[in-house]
Amino acid sequence: MTNRRLIRYESAQGLAKGVAHRLVQAIVKVQAEQERIDLCLTGGRIANAVYAALSNVPECAHIRPDQLHVWWSDDRFVPAGHPERNSLQALPLLSAAIRLDPSKTHVMPTADGKADPDEAAYSYAQDLADVVFDISLLGMGLDGHVASLFPNHPSFNPTTTALAVGVTDAPKPPPDRISVTLPVINRSKRVWFLVSGSEKAATVEKVFRDDDSLPATWVAGTLETSWMVDHDASAGLPRYNCSL
Repeated sequence: MTNRRLIRYESAQGLAKGVAHRLVQAIVKVQAEQERIDLCLTGGRIANAVYAALSNVPECAHIRPDQLHVWWSDDRFVPAGHPERNSLQALPLLSAAIRLDPSKTHVMPTADGKADPDEAAYSYAQDLADVVFDISLLGMGLDGHVASLFPNHPSFNPTTTALAVGVTDAPKPPPDRISVTLPVINRSKRVWFLVSGSEKAATVEKVFRDDDSLPATWVAGTLETSWMVDHDASAGLPRYNCSL
């Protein structure tokens, strides 16, 4: 469904370090070309490893916090301070490397601030409006879900006009979540998937075979769609050797 660029790393650790360097270089480059950059973050083990690796990238000193807006593709609808919040896990790691501007850091509402996931999603949509992400980082679940858009679930609607949705009865705990929608993800200029682990190899292979039952298959950035995977996650994909 889209031209996907595959970037392989030998290990999950190598993936985290490599993507951290790529991310800083991309941010600095975009900031030199425009006054504002919008970065959308994801949660999960490998994403947090990338955020932690940023503190070892010297070029972070060249990132301009006044130009950087940070968003999230999804989060768990739980109280503020809950350890499962994606933003709560990410922010200390990011702040160790980048001086984030609180007024430009757009975390999703919490369960002790809004009545339900739908109200929280509506509030986030108002904040988001017509923002286009310059870089959107995404993980992928074993079932091929992205953000909190799950296959065979009301959360996944490729033709919706909504910018964000409240998710209830999610197949993965916790059941209540907030997520941006597929159209918002797909208006991103650059989409970078971060995937590691042999348990996800079969799903990665399905995406590259264009299995349209999986939300991940539908994702495409307008300028770039890159899959940054480790050796184990890419085990089901062919390798090509170029002869010189």
